[in-house]
Amino acid sequence: MASVMEDPTLESHFRGHKDAVTCADFNPARKQLASGSVDKSLMIWNMAPKSRAFRFVGHQDAVTGVQFSPSGNLVASSSKDRTVRLWTPSLKGESTVFKAHTAAVRSVAFSHDGHRLVTASDDKSVKVWSVHRQCFIYCLSQHTNWVRCARFSPDGRLIASCGDDHSVRLWDTSTKHCINCFSDYKGSPTFVDFNSSGTCVAASGADSSLKIWDLRTNKLIQHYQVHSAGINSFSFHPSNNYVISGSSDSTIKILDLLEGRLIYTLHGHKGAVITVAFSRSGELFASGGADGQVLMWRTNFDTKSYPDVLQQHSRRSTPDPPPHLSDIHPRTRHLHQPQPTAIQISPAVTDTRSTDPRVVELGQAVHSTMFLNSRTHLTPTQAAANSRPSGGLPARHVSSSSVEEWADEIAGGAGLTAGSQTGANGVGRGRGEDEEEERGQTHPLEVLSGHPSSLDSILRHIVQQLDILTQTVSVLEERLTLTEDKLKECLFHQSHVLKEVRASGQRQRAESQETDGSPVHSSYLTNSD
Repeated sequence: MASVMEDPTLESHFRGHKDAVTCADFNPARKQLASGSVDKSLMIWNMAPKSRAFRFVGHQDAVTGVQFSPSGNLVASSSKDRTVRLWTPSLKGESTVFKAHTAAVRSVAFSHDGHRLVTASDDKSVKVWSVHRQCFIYCLSQHTNWVRCARFSPDGRLIASCGDDHSVRLWDTSTKHCINCFSDYKGSPTFVDFNSSGTCVAASGADSSLKIWDLRTNKLIQHYQVHSAGINSFSFHPSNNYVISGSSDSTIKILDLLEGRLIYTLHGHKGAVITVAFSRSGELFASGGADGQVLMWRTNFDTKSYPDVLQQHSRRSTPDPPPHLSDIHPRTRHLHQPQPTAIQISPAVTDTRSTDPRVVELGQAVHSTMFLNSRTHLTPTQAAANSRPSGGLPARHVSSSSVEEWADEIAGGAGLTAGSQTGANGVGRGRGEDEEEERGQTHPLEVLSGHPSSLDSILRHIVQQLDILTQTVSVLEERLTLTEDKLKECLFHQSHVLKEVRASGQRQRAESQETDGSPVHSSYLTNSD
């Protein structure tokens, strides 16, 4: 029988950032991927082979968030330099600057109609901005500590935010009031988002937990504890059936929300995984980490349609909690707790590394507009201090100190110092050492194997699957026998009840005729079947 679920595969990787990658997002209109980094730059990667990559320079500190507009013609980025920039992803490299907050801006996100922006900051506030009018609209300020992330609901009626005050808050965008607060976190929530239907909101935490609440009942419906370190980011699949999460334990986990279990663990990054994101179609997902790399994966496991999933559920032979014998994937029990036998991809992924794309440096706009307290100021273009000649290859090394500080900051520790330098101050290696490493390491970005590939192991696996099938058939036969007995019993009782009803009706008609004085025919007194 052909499998309805395939393993995710590493599609390609992008190298060009000189420090940790902190955020990533897919263009909904074109085959592009944007990423931001501690190296203060925003990069746009074209997915077509041998295409150029574009580096946008303008922020004066680490880029913390990036997102394409729904139309794909704008890119918003937030930074620790207290500003938000709106970029036009073209060769002109133009950007509009919002002087957004009085402290580092941690996240930026568009509303689903593309008309508004929501930002979260270390100044303990969430702010909403108009994209077209390019002005500040209102502020939400009931958090009592740094706000890590804020997102619009799909219908734009709610905003979810989370912060270091150990709370996840829901805001009504019409009344500007906080309508709910989930505060049962042991550690600080690091990321928050809605599912694509807007019925649920999820938050990840520095305590390695991922929690999902149903907004219709305001109750916690799922709680996962599958990572061994804090979760830095997660993303819902457009079908709402899956969630991917990236953690400081250097892994990416894939959760099946319908089954409520972990189905895959991906290895590919050296160091913390800081950001993960699905494409709008769900066909691809990206991850970025402290190693300065952006990996792009093909999903594959979403090939099973939702009606097929429902049909499979209806064929279950037992109402017991998962796993079920009739389920094919996953084949290993997982009880939402970290275990040494975590489910992992079996096949090794072929190294898809290719020649690094030529990077085109793009500076600031000729006249960028800065908004401060709803007033407009024109500032002349400033030359990028860290710009390089077009086509220059990126540095191979990453500043170890800044990466460690960034990981600590995500986990709730001390933040990065302003103006931290990368590259020149980092611990670099010589060119000969890099070449020697490349020659000695053929497949550095492979998915670790969770099972041995020997013939003996394969045969044992087949025998185990045959045992499962045998048990499944036995359970089904038992269930069918019980069902058949129940049906026979019901038919017997139904026949008996019908006979009693007919007899009772005939007796009542006979008694009524005797009362009226009319002769009683013998046919009314006959108890006919």
